Amino acid sequence: MKVLSDKNQTETGLNKAGFEQLFDAYYDELQHFIYFKSGDTQVAEDIVQDAFLKVWEMRSTVRVETARALLYTISANLFANRYKRMKLNLKLQQTIIEDRTFETPEFEMEIKEFDRKLQRVLSELNENNRTVFLMNRMDQMTYNEIAANLNISVKAVEKRMKKALEHVRKEIEQKF
Repeated sequence: MKVLSDKNQTETGLNKAGFEQLFDAYYDELQHFIYFKSGDTQVAEDIVQDAFLKVWEMRSTVRVETARALLYTISANLFANRYKRMKLNLKLQQTIIEDRTFETPEFEMEIKEFDRKLQRVLSELNENNRTVFLMNRMDQMTYNEIAANLNISVKAVEKRMKKALEHVRKEIEQKF
């Protein structure tokens, strides 16, 4: 494990030199971690760069001793979100392909329009609500499983799911 010195930290967070040292120390390690999960070097690079960008944006509150764990957590969450979006898109595409033999061109156009609207509505959700929604609806996880996975209470999962469903219903009803 690489150790960063305390001189790379200001009183309230990480300074520029500390961030650069953090980047040099953990970039390759994180990229290998995400590559192992994704099997795609481009995805791994994108996710790790996004993780470092998030750490840079919150550098004023980052502590040197927890920076590595923070980077791993952010990277894993970014990968999970990307994976869920890809899974959702694949599932929707498969549904459309399976049903094509019985569809009229108008129906296919409506499905594509609905898919675009659904994707937009889901992208409008805040990250916490979207994560809970996708874990429940796409991964078919129970509220207890989601709570354990996200280290939050079941009540928090219920609240996030309620907000997500309310938003999706409201937006979909407005659009149709």
